[in-house]
Amino acid sequence: MTESIITICITGLLAGFIFAMPIAGPISIMITSNALKGRLRYSNLVSIGASFADFTYVFIAVFGLTKMYSFLKPAMPYMFALGSLFFLILGYRIISTKFDIENIEGKSRLADKIKNKDKGGFYTGFMLNFLNPTLFIGSLTSSFFVISLIAALGFNTGGLEDKISQNVNEISNIEGMKIEKSHSISIEQLDKFKIHKSSAPEESPATFPSYFHLIISICYAFFLSLGSIAWFHFLAFMIVRHRQRINVNIISFLIRSLGFVLCLIGVYFGYLAVSKFL
Repeated sequence: MTESIITICITGLLAGFIFAMPIAGPISIMITSNALKGRLRYSNLVSIGASFADFTYVFIAVFGLTKMYSFLKPAMPYMFALGSLFFLILGYRIISTKFDIENIEGKSRLADKIKNKDKGGFYTGFMLNFLNPTLFIGSLTSSFFVISLIAALGFNTGGLEDKISQNVNEISNIEGMKIEKSHSISIEQLDKFKIHKSSAPEESPATFPSYFHLIISICYAFFLSLGSIAWFHFLAFMIVRHRQRINVNIISFLIRSLGFVLCLIGVYFGYLAVSKFL
């Protein structure tokens, strides 16, 4: 049991750190754009808020509360619509922000104003991920591949890979071939990494307490969230620390470009909302 928990915790931590790296996501855009302004505290609060939504979606995906997806699916058009509006507003605010980066440290009134705005970072990060219903499917498929790969490499996952596989099949019945296709691709990839397991006896999931699946599901979701926070804190820290080496005009251009990308994501979400309504 202890071996399974340690394996799941390390796997979740590494998966969260690695999966958070792509810079094109809305959370990465918000953190990068604000870190370029020197708002390290705000950026960190955004990542913590986003991790709460990550934890919720990942826990639902791996624990097997797939019946909730039946209630989530009809609400998706409305969530995409709200997400579209939210992303467009944030993108517009980033693009239209006029910020004196060179003199920010010397303006106490402006610094106080920024400090007050930092309180909204947690809410912004949470809503950015919560209003992205595709995060549930992404959490399910990525968790399925990662946990199955770890199990195929001979590590003890406490039977979590079998439960996630069952969850994928259940969602496949709702979504059709979309998830099933991802499932088959993952199996083909896993076959390439399949190795012979040790001859040492393994713990049987049947001997675990009934609450064990709940424990490892919470552990995986929690440490995956910690991994994403670790990456975003590191990203924000490095950007804030070295931003003074970048020309102010270049920083301004980068911030506005990131805001524009966020608006494009908002437009895409709007398209998904309209297509689902129709």
